[in-house]
Amino acid sequence: MDVLRWGYRLGRDPRITTHLGLVARALGATGFLLTGDRDEDLFDNLQSVCQRFGGELETTHVPGLKHLKTHVQNGGVAVHLTMYGESYHDAIEKIPRDKDILIVVGGAKVPAEVFKTCQFNVAVGNQPHSEVAALALFMDAWQGHRSTLREFPNA
Repeated sequence: MDVLRWGYRLGRDPRITTHLGLVARALGATGFLLTGDRDEDLFDNLQSVCQRFGGELETTHVPGLKHLKTHVQNGGVAVHLTMYGESYHDAIEKIPRDKDILIVVGGAKVPAEVFKTCQFNVAVGNQPHSEVAALALFMDAWQGHRSTLREFPNA
């Protein structure tokens, strides 16, 4: 499972995006991807956490829509966390577990093409709140509410 942070803005989003990366790592993602501005310092910080606390997290910058479309064309499943989707309680049962999952988390305004390309537009609640909370709740539910029981190699 990879997490794709859509539309990262260097001057505005470093703290919240770092928290998304930390949650992704802690709850079982293998990759944390950014679209938008490049920020090697953010990736360095996440890698530093892996070195100090164990585990691995692949971090990379990707061309947003191209990466998303390629993922889907190659048989992967894209799950967009949005306030305007189907309840995650209902959607999680419909998402195939035998395919590579890409979780898309918006930052800047997410283009309509993302909603159209993702097979699942999933809401974690129907009120404005933190994308970090949405990611944590979704990832924990995806893993049967056992995500915090992970053990980290080299911890």
